[in-house]
Amino acid sequence: MRTFLRGLVLVSAVGFGMTGVAQTAPAAPAPVSAEKQLAAAQAKLQDWAALGRYREENAALAAPAAGEQRVVFYGDSITDAWGRAAGTGTFFPGKPYVNRGISGQTTAQMVVRFHPDVVNLKPKVVVILAGTNDVAENTGPMTPEMTLDNFRAMAEIARANGIKVVVASILPAGEFWWHKGLEPAPKIRALNQRLEGWCRSEGIVWVDYYSAMADASGAMKPRLSADGVHPNAAGYAIMGPLAEAGINKALGK
Repeated sequence: MRTFLRGLVLVSAVGFGMTGVAQTAPAAPAPVSAEKQLAAAQAKLQDWAALGRYREENAALAAPAAGEQRVVFYGDSITDAWGRAAGTGTFFPGKPYVNRGISGQTTAQMVVRFHPDVVNLKPKVVVILAGTNDVAENTGPMTPEMTLDNFRAMAEIARANGIKVVVASILPAGEFWWHKGLEPAPKIRALNQRLEGWCRSEGIVWVDYYSAMADASGAMKPRLSADGVHPNAAGYAIMGPLAEAGINKALGK
């Protein structure tokens, strides 16, 4: 998950697989020179939330047409790769849906870029799928309350700007191959329970991907992922109709 997807190109030292069914980690990357590591770290410091990732695309995106019900899908690599990476199927063809996922991001980073990548695009609905990288500690250790606070912040910004909110459950995972030993399955299960409870208390639409994709241990069903974290085409085929149902509910259809 510690990658940034540029189209189909993975540009950091850690990538992710999207084909096949074996839950194995990708091959180790080639060694990176100290100079390149320093340059990458400097770039990260200068744009920690990756505000530059979609800057040009956002500027080129026309305002929604009259009657258009634009939807922004907002998240990390699981959103970023949808329809972009090999073996992930298609991303809602013919729909006015916009993908604003950034691989590797935590909810803290997503709060920072919520205005340019969601609010300024004037959608009717935002579908937020996040939390995997919080559990994986991509930007340092995070408590469940920290993650919930970030979801609250995003929902508050959306509602203040007339945007309906759909929150999707965190996908199951039995292990993070880029940060092993964290035992994510029970943490994800517990965090999903708290997120769902919060959504119900706030009247926010909840989309449950987890139940359809988890095995009895809380890991991703092997047929739905190449690496146990990122869905393949079969995984996204499950997620698509569930997301559509959540969007329709948020729009009052």
